Amino acid sequence: MYLNFYGLSEMPFNITPDPRFLFLSTTHKEAIQHLKYGVEAKKGFIVLIGEVGCGKTTLCRQFLNELPEEKYDTALILNPRISETQLLKIILTELGEEVTARTNQDLLSQVYTVLLERIHAGRDIVLIVDECQNLTFEVLEQLRLLSNLETDQQKLLQIVLIGQPEFKEKLAENRLRQLRQRILVSYELKPLTVDQVRHYIRHRLALAGGTTRPRFSNMAVRAICKAAQGIPRVINNICDRALMAAFVRESDEVSYWDVRRAIREYRSLDAA
Repeated sequence: MYLNFYGLSEMPFNITPDPRFLFLSTTHKEAIQHLKYGVEAKKGFIVLIGEVGCGKTTLCRQFLNELPEEKYDTALILNPRISETQLLKIILTELGEEVTARTNQDLLSQVYTVLLERIHAGRDIVLIVDECQNLTFEVLEQLRLLSNLETDQQKLLQIVLIGQPEFKEKLAENRLRQLRQRILVSYELKPLTVDQVRHYIRHRLALAGGTTRPRFSNMAVRAICKAAQGIPRVINNICDRALMAAFVRESDEVSYWDVRRAIREYRSLDAA
């Protein structure tokens, strides 16, 4: 492997959502600020939209890490293929509560009681739901009903909905107009530019222990950005293969031709 050859301590271009490797481009910084503002201002519903592989899940984990533990309780739902009843049960479980109710109405009452107790204890509760484009209308309607839970002063639950561009299309449906009207904060992640891709690559190499080597040539970076369309997950896939190609040549520089070969390999696997 190329780790020893380049003096790296770990794989620099893994595709797992590790917040340590989060590269805060302008669009990612703005996204986190929107999430923070929505939660701190108790806006109720906050929506984050982004293309597949643009770093939404990593950004979400970073956002959770930055929330003060002494103030916030959080519930994270990563699998959206659930029913309304399962949604309520998962919220209670994520908050560390034992599920005692059985019917959907009793579950809703238990959730309300738990949220009210925590608000009175000075806690704020944040629910984050990932991959929202896969949520059914019934579950989205249940989330809307949850957003109605409130005291005279504030909402009991701040709900962050994270999804792919298809989720924006789903929200535009007429039957979801009541939910759409409750969304007061939203942001859409943009792809990385060429300069941001260059900094992104250097950032990940540095975190993996790289110093002056390996280097990616300017033409290599441009080819990566064009092929990946600025999407971090695709950038990682191409960079990993390009590094291997440069290692085989025993070169300190990842060239355009290494990247071209990596792109060809990536596309062949993607088409399989």
